[in-house]
Amino acid sequence: MTRRDLLRSAWLIPWLAPAHDGAVRTNFVFILADDLGWSDITPYGADLHETPNLERLAREGVRFTRAYAASPVCSPTRASIQTGKYPARLRMTIWREAALRGPERRKVTTPAVAADLPHPEVTIAEVLREAGYFTIHIGKWHLGGAEHYPETQGYDVNIGGSLWGAPPTYFWPWRGPFGQEKEFRYVPGLHLGKAGEYLTDRLTDEALKMLDAAAGRPFFLHLCYHTVHTPIQGKPELVERYRQRIAPGMRHRNPAYAAMVRSLDENVGRVLRYLEERGLARNTVVIFTSDNGGYVNMWGGLQVTDNHPLRSGKGSLYEGGIRVPLIVRAPDCAAGTSSAEPVCSIDFYPTLLELAGLTGDPGHNAQMDGISFARLLRNPEQRLSRDELFFHYPHYYATTTPVSAILRREGEREWKLLEYLEDGKVELYDLATDPGETRDLAGEFSQVVERLRARLHAWWKQVAAPLPTPHPASAQSAN
Repeated sequence: MTRRDLLRSAWLIPWLAPAHDGAVRTNFVFILADDLGWSDITPYGADLHETPNLERLAREGVRFTRAYAASPVCSPTRASIQTGKYPARLRMTIWREAALRGPERRKVTTPAVAADLPHPEVTIAEVLREAGYFTIHIGKWHLGGAEHYPETQGYDVNIGGSLWGAPPTYFWPWRGPFGQEKEFRYVPGLHLGKAGEYLTDRLTDEALKMLDAAAGRPFFLHLCYHTVHTPIQGKPELVERYRQRIAPGMRHRNPAYAAMVRSLDENVGRVLRYLEERGLARNTVVIFTSDNGGYVNMWGGLQVTDNHPLRSGKGSLYEGGIRVPLIVRAPDCAAGTSSAEPVCSIDFYPTLLELAGLTGDPGHNAQMDGISFARLLRNPEQRLSRDELFFHYPHYYATTTPVSAILRREGEREWKLLEYLEDGKVELYDLATDPGETRDLAGEFSQVVERLRARLHAWWKQVAAPLPTPHPASAQSAN
């Protein structure tokens, strides 16, 4: 049996693993919201929404103002968190159900891509479990069918994680028809319950039970709330509270969404209190972020959210689709500070390795795209040894046609080039002076466009990025 086989079979005997080697290990609580926009919480300028617990986390940790999801949709970003790799390198560039449907044929034919997180990838959970951590997944998974569930990817415990990306309802019994096809869905592992019980609360209940079960072992809690993904359903009393709070001039105007954000914040507070009451806060890293930008389309007759001052939202490679909130509280961090250094979800894997004092798997690390930002937690003014980030979404969505992008720092410029893959159209923005991407500078800086476009294409080759192909019917009609 290879080391890799031993690592994968370790879940069969999790309780036999040593607690630790005598040294006090750092614990990790990774809280991942679903579809939460960059400006949906008060530390980033929300108006209608109230998030006092996240405000407190920001006072006690480091707030990143330029954090990016590796993808504008969920599954690819989640894969990047698990592996430290760009979704394009993994060929996971769209959510699972869409990947299973296969290529879409419009002006171009979108590429066939992977629906499941490949087993040969060494996940962060596998590395931590091999080092003696109790690894817990709670909530949304969306990285494969049953043969690719969290239990097969390094997690000792999986409660709620399945092949589905959204629940049919946020209220007990959390099952029923979903979507236009009325697919029957449920949230596995949540047995029993009572009328009115809210899914976000229940996932926290399960998470805290598992932290109790850790019983002194170092732990990695991967707590993935479905909130604030559709269906947009808040607790009725909170919905009414925010309906009455809406005032002229507010950008956020969806009371049900505001209620969901409030419930998310309340449950973050519950986790923080748990850590304090049990004396774990001083040795636990808490990470809070989102898997992509806020959903700006309609639901139930109302726009779901507004990512102002950023442009567009989920699905798009404009800033509103990929820039996300990120707050990290860690032992000895520079509490109450902020960092404007660009970081990305590919960076969580190497950052956790460094904070845990682990080296990880050398073969996997050699192909990893992320770099550790642990130094920024102590000195947020520092810069990372990286000047580029890449984004690739070769698919259609309500907010975009297939598109790829490069973000590159050159002196005082923060260039961002988007290339649309139907026709090769490019747009160029300087995020240093125009974070809202209101002024396309492609016509003024042709040499910059050529340079960045060449670099983007070289990256495609480096990671074997899946690309669309011309659709024959479109080509014939053009002739």
